[in-house]
Amino acid sequence: MNAERKKKVSIMIPCYNEEENIEAITDAVMAQMDALPQYDYEVLCIDNCSTDRTRPLLRGICAAHPQVRAIFNVKNFGQFNSPYYGLCQTSGDCAISICADFQDPVELIPTFLQYWEEGYQIVCGIKTSSRENPLMYRLRTMYYKLIKRFSKVDQIEHFTGFGLYDRSFLDVMRQLDDPTPFIRGIVAELGGRRKEVPYEQPQRRAGKTHNNWYTLYDAAMLSVTSYTKAGMRVAVFGGMILAFLNLLIGLVYLVMKLIYWDRFDAGQAPTIIIISLMCSILLAFMGFLGEYISAINLRMMKRPLVIEEERINFDSPAEAAGEEEPHA
Repeated sequence: MNAERKKKVSIMIPCYNEEENIEAITDAVMAQMDALPQYDYEVLCIDNCSTDRTRPLLRGICAAHPQVRAIFNVKNFGQFNSPYYGLCQTSGDCAISICADFQDPVELIPTFLQYWEEGYQIVCGIKTSSRENPLMYRLRTMYYKLIKRFSKVDQIEHFTGFGLYDRSFLDVMRQLDDPTPFIRGIVAELGGRRKEVPYEQPQRRAGKTHNNWYTLYDAAMLSVTSYTKAGMRVAVFGGMILAFLNLLIGLVYLVMKLIYWDRFDAGQAPTIIIISLMCSILLAFMGFLGEYISAINLRMMKRPLVIEEERINFDSPAEAAGEEEPHA
């Protein structure tokens, strides 16, 4: 009689220029999983076209540890597509997404698995505080609250994607035909039974963050255009209010001029100010509309999430080709 099959846990680590962290993070993850002998596991590192020594180091790690797999992207496909694709390529009964910079505590892996065994399909790591820039943390808090307020979907505050996903939810992710997936929103919208685990975000272990104001703006706009109509509603109601105010101001000027024809000199300044204000508002709203149109355009193109350059330690032909194998 065959022994009962162990449950398999996949740890997915997205990386980009993480030469100072990649060896340490894989060692730390494997140490956590080796302390849980009741599970089989794999570690899948997906590299988003690093330009430093991350790839050579990954080759060495994969050669020394057959349970570590790697996918190399042919170019950088952004901070959302690559991790999403990596999760979809895992083969475990559940998958845990964790960043390579140690800002996602590896010590929470046993806690995530404990809640998964209790029946939770998704276990989310929720930042309650951060040792990084306090100003950025406060700005993120304001952003999350705004998105949550204006979205029909109950968005998850301070959830970065760090968490555990059951195979049933991973199958849902694989079936979605979205070339610009926003996993935080997808979890909130389509996820099943969920447990939130609070943690304090530590400082980055080494190296520099790859986020900047442009990437943060890109993330914010992706969530806004995917899950809220707030921008368009502000444009509609704001335009109606401003049109009414301009009409009111115009009537006041007309009445004042008719009553005090010789004494009331309006001049050109009010006209110039109003025209400048209206042009600025129209330009801002056109930019907001452009964000929505751009998001629609990207989704209509039906481009793949990533293009792979190479796979390492994917043994079977189906895995080597990037096809999902049937689970036992």
